[in-house]
Amino acid sequence: MSGASGSASHPYDRLTPQTVLDALDAVGQRGDGRLLQLNSYENRVFQVFLEDGSAVVAKFYRPGRWSDAQILEEHAFALELAEAEVPVVAPMRLPNGGTLAHFAAEGETFRLAVYPRRSGHGPELDQPDTLRWLGRFIGRLHAVGARRAFTVRRTLDPQTFGHAARERLLALDMIPPAQLEGWQRSCERALAAIDTAWQQVQPLQLLRLHGDCHPGNILWREEGPHVVDLDDACMGPAIQDLWMLLSGPAEAMRGQLATVLAGYRQFNPFDARELALIEPLRTLRMVHHSAWLAERWIDPAFPAAFPWFGTGGYWGQQITQLNEQIEAMAEPPLDLSYADID
Repeated sequence: MSGASGSASHPYDRLTPQTVLDALDAVGQRGDGRLLQLNSYENRVFQVFLEDGSAVVAKFYRPGRWSDAQILEEHAFALELAEAEVPVVAPMRLPNGGTLAHFAAEGETFRLAVYPRRSGHGPELDQPDTLRWLGRFIGRLHAVGARRAFTVRRTLDPQTFGHAARERLLALDMIPPAQLEGWQRSCERALAAIDTAWQQVQPLQLLRLHGDCHPGNILWREEGPHVVDLDDACMGPAIQDLWMLLSGPAEAMRGQLATVLAGYRQFNPFDARELALIEPLRTLRMVHHSAWLAERWIDPAFPAAFPWFGTGGYWGQQITQLNEQIEAMAEPPLDLSYADID
């Protein structure tokens, strides 16, 4: 595979266990020496046990990804949701009065946020009551999200998540020559179909979203769902936070979506035209994910976790899946009447 090598030094190499403890100590959270690295590739996230017997979650943002203003806008949204009693794991206030701290280590400055530890498990999406509850939950989240717009965070649209992602990916020269032409051709056709679908649903209401609302980012507790990880919060259409709850053939997804929307519409209106964006959004996620992997390849954690990325087999599969998505986008969208939703 051509492109960047994973052998280069990465800023996270400087984030040693002692650095994590020192950073927490600097914001008034004195650890007892026990750390547990949690599952996160984009950032580095640790469960840190404190001397008083409690534990917190420390999130070290990936250097260079977000500006301070973008991170603080994410934090403000989480705090606004918490204030509205929407269950969310929001950042804690630090001694500086804010929610974001800076910590320098070996020439690298890390941005740090601290969260309360919450336990739980993933939602059981095969249960209609769970889907309806998730619909109510996301409806409440979106009712808050619709109050105002993000001003510095990105917008989920074909340009940002599709065309720009494709150009970044091609510039990194990560696609083997044998698959390059085929992938470019399929990607161009897919993006053209996405552009058409996007234009057909204009004008489109955009609101503040979770942005990456897959089941792994939903923490289910005895009192119901909590949302975690607003790192991908963005402006976009409401359906973005709903379609990743769906799975299976079209008829199964139709029933699942009707159940989700039955709960959602109790707290926020839903524009049924957005159903035409489910497959375009799924396709944008594919293109964006490939670009994300390519851009992170110099981080040693990525070659270790995604060894298949960049191989001929991977890109051959991407070509096949893009072609399948082109066919899916040509099909009529899920059709839900209000009788279905009610």
